[in-house]
Amino acid sequence: MKKNFPLQAEGKHPDRVLEAVKHDIRKYFKRERNRALPKGVDFWDFDCKVGLTADTAEVVRVSAVIEAVDAAAKTGATSVYVEILSKHGVRVIKAQDDYEVPQQDAQY
Repeated sequence: MKKNFPLQAEGKHPDRVLEAVKHDIRKYFKRERNRALPKGVDFWDFDCKVGLTADTAEVVRVSAVIEAVDAAAKTGATSVYVEILSKHGVRVIKAQDDYEVPQQDAQY
């Protein structure tokens, strides 16, 4: 999704417009996550950008998209650009170090 959301609409309270924008973003995430996974893929991952325009959009984490939209609305912007592109995600298992559990002296 590459979309420029207006944050001000005639006849509507700005808070309600902002809530509608956030609802659309959450709905998109949910719809994309519910798609069938291809073989060899563990989950859907996302590349996200948020900014006032497409040229000034900055990369943000998935968990920070809504916060970035809120921050743009607090600056008094009339619109916000949101770009969310889904991609395949594969889990990487972290290698465990040779960790030994210390043995305690057992006294009965």
